[in-house]
Amino acid sequence: MKTAKLNPQIPYQDITYRIIGAAMRVHNRLGPGLREKMYQRALTAEMRADGLQVIEEYRVDVYDGDVWIGVTFPDHWVENKVVVEVEAFPHFLTKAEVAQTIGFLAATGSPVGLLINFGRRRLDYQRILPPTNLQDWKKHITRFLSRPRDQGAPQRARGQSTDDENG
Repeated sequence: MKTAKLNPQIPYQDITYRIIGAAMRVHNRLGPGLREKMYQRALTAEMRADGLQVIEEYRVDVYDGDVWIGVTFPDHWVENKVVVEVEAFPHFLTKAEVAQTIGFLAATGSPVGLLINFGRRRLDYQRILPPTNLQDWKKHITRFLSRPRDQGAPQRARGQSTDDENG
């Protein structure tokens, strides 16, 4: 049996390798043409079956210094280390989808993310590392933030999560 060589320059490559394998199994079973949410649920189940710890639609509170500016929800937060964003587009992944994932990396502090597109005949995925300069990332993620009307900042401290959210 051939063993894949892992690149030590890519953080958590062992985890991303397992996630990509789970995505391939889901795509082989389901093929293209379904809604994004269906692939997200199937990928969650497949990753958990592979023994990975997965939080679906992980809540990330985003701050500009000490000011809470909103909340965003990456599709998956795996092993408390890797952001996974799922798409179901018939087209190749664009810079806009990559930018969204980079925003999630910056918001979570994760050193690596996966952007996976189930919408094509062949599974399309990219391992994404944060750029060396994340200084202006907040202006690119604002379209992916939500801030409920008449709701201030969350009561808990930045970066903390409750057991209910992780359950």
